[in-house]
Amino acid sequence: MGLARTLTMRAITLIAVLILVVFFMVIILGATGTSDKILQAMVNEEVMMLRQSLAKTIKDPQELERVINIRRQELMEFYGLTKPWYIRLPDMAWRVLTLDLGKARTLKTFAGGNKVSDIVMERLANTIILVTSSTVISAVIGLILGVRIATRVGGILDRISSYFSAISYAIPTWWIGIILILVFAFFFRLFPFGGLYSTPPPTDPFMRFLDMLWHAVLPVTTLTIASVGVWIYTTRTIVLNTAQEDFVNAARARGLPEELVRNRYIIRVAAPPILTNVILGLATSISGAILTETVFNWPGLGRLFYDSILVMDEVVVIALTYIFTLVYVVARFLLEVLYVILDPRVRY
Repeated sequence: MGLARTLTMRAITLIAVLILVVFFMVIILGATGTSDKILQAMVNEEVMMLRQSLAKTIKDPQELERVINIRRQELMEFYGLTKPWYIRLPDMAWRVLTLDLGKARTLKTFAGGNKVSDIVMERLANTIILVTSSTVISAVIGLILGVRIATRVGGILDRISSYFSAISYAIPTWWIGIILILVFAFFFRLFPFGGLYSTPPPTDPFMRFLDMLWHAVLPVTTLTIASVGVWIYTTRTIVLNTAQEDFVNAARARGLPEELVRNRYIIRVAAPPILTNVILGLATSISGAILTETVFNWPGLGRLFYDSILVMDEVVVIALTYIFTLVYVVARFLLEVLYVILDPRVRY
């Protein structure tokens, strides 16, 4: 009963964090006047384009102004500028909290729709293929090599991985992507320069999927190179610190087999912090990789977030912020449950 009560309180706390994030986003957009400026700029741009179009057919200046003013008023009502921000934005935030994401002001799906949920879902699959796949690959390599290196500290593999980790962490991801494009796309012409599909894309669904994987090789490799060193070094450090604890030395002193010591006394105790990195890394991968997706022209959630800020589409900005925070909250709660299962020292 105590465990269930504590986990319930954890869930309530994380939900409160989720609500506060959306609340502060509304305050930032509304109280600073950013939301009104964004929408007013969009109205002025549409009115300007309408004026240029109607000026060719309506020669009477007064009639032209009358038509434009009517259209301006319609746009003001459509974008909610006739209402104060503290009425307009909270309603939008509530719809986002209830997953009624509404329609985007400017951005559209590949098919031309403007429902935010459709825009996000079609980009989500692309982000999972790109960023989540590279995170999984980096995590698996990091876990295998990190544990192996931690048992052979000071060896050649340990020194090489340390140098590689520092280099991969220091080099910008976009620079790695450009180098891979120059080498494998420009010089050797083994992979495409970017994009999601070839032009024109294959019509057969299976060949279309293979074509997408072919386009994903370079960006996935870029993200893997940039992150795998950190995964290796982090895992190595966690396992090494655990291996130096007194209870591990006591287990070895009792004459227990090294494999048993490694699996039961080192890896199991080191599992919670390693699992934290894995779960939060997977959760963070959902938000995409803005620079890598931009370099390779990959339409993922990171690029969508960048585009929504660029075109000042506040509905999409709030929706994506909420979705990213929701994924993080779910990941944190999942960790709370897994800690109890993995670490026998955790008791609520």
